[in-house]
Amino acid sequence: MKKLVDLQNISKSFDGELIIDDLNLYIRENEFLTLLGPSGCGKTTTLRILGGFETPDTGKVIFEGTDITKLPPNKRPLNTVFQKYALFTHMTIAENIAFGLKIKNKSKSYINDKIKYALKLVNLDGYENRMPDSLSGGQQQRIAIARAIVNEPKLLLLDEPLGALDLKLRQDMQYELIRLKNELGITFIYVTHDQEEALTMSDTIVVMNKGYIQQIGTPEKIYNEPENAFVADFIGDSNILPGIMIEDKLVEILGAKFACVDEGFGNNTPVDVVIRPEDVELVPEGTGTIEGEVSHVIFKGVHYEMEVMARGYEWLVQSTKCFQVGTKVGIKVDPFNIQIMNKPVSEDEEAIGVDE
Repeated sequence: MKKLVDLQNISKSFDGELIIDDLNLYIRENEFLTLLGPSGCGKTTTLRILGGFETPDTGKVIFEGTDITKLPPNKRPLNTVFQKYALFTHMTIAENIAFGLKIKNKSKSYINDKIKYALKLVNLDGYENRMPDSLSGGQQQRIAIARAIVNEPKLLLLDEPLGALDLKLRQDMQYELIRLKNELGITFIYVTHDQEEALTMSDTIVVMNKGYIQQIGTPEKIYNEPENAFVADFIGDSNILPGIMIEDKLVEILGAKFACVDEGFGNNTPVDVVIRPEDVELVPEGTGTIEGEVSHVIFKGVHYEMEVMARGYEWLVQSTKCFQVGTKVGIKVDPFNIQIMNKPVSEDEEAIGVDE
């Protein structure tokens, strides 16, 4: 895929506080890229710099080879959809959708065709004469998206657009956005702090923390092969344990030796070990690598979530098989499901989660 946007050496501070530090990122044509991270990590600031609502202190925004760093939002070939929808309450749905096209002096027939096309795309045919306050939150969000896509932007920026919706509606809208992206061929850049949302919709996820990119990859890569403890902890649930890499393919966890597949960490090296809760296998007492006792059980619908106290660590376990509280169990883990990571060597490195 061709490169569409290139963010080069972007830094931004507010009131002396560094929000983004030397960020480099490129976005490809027709990609659904999600900026994911906790509040204050710099993801919305990155989006606002892309949209032209903020100017970076240093660095450039390159769009299809052209420097647009200093261009105002209305001159950029992109549109932004905000969480608050920002619909004009005194205008009908048709007038809301037509707003950007009227500014561009498009003909009446062109505008009417585009309104019908956009409403059909977002499954709201016949809503032209309704007022925004007569619509549900999900419908208002779809109108905000329709208003953006009629301008035929090459790039659509979405800033937590589903944050105000209830769970079922949010899930429905996730599928709608994937469908729209595939039908329209528009590049989507999506900001969220919701890991499930990012994993569901994205081609590429950029995990951010404290103004730095922690990891870039497909949802599968981010989930199954986190590059540091921050990513492992932020994306889904994880057991993150201190370990010692005794030698290639052998790690000591809580005093017990586990086979793994990782190499190149040296001998007797302190490491962090990540094991996903669904990868912890509970077996009858006496048959596991280490022994423990079930201390807590919750039924989650598709699986049971259990906590198992073993060697002073409370293991999180997800399984379709239930073990009652008080049951003595063994713990086994397949070598392929043990992820080894370098420990941070300094406080700075720990703060930004960089893996050397």
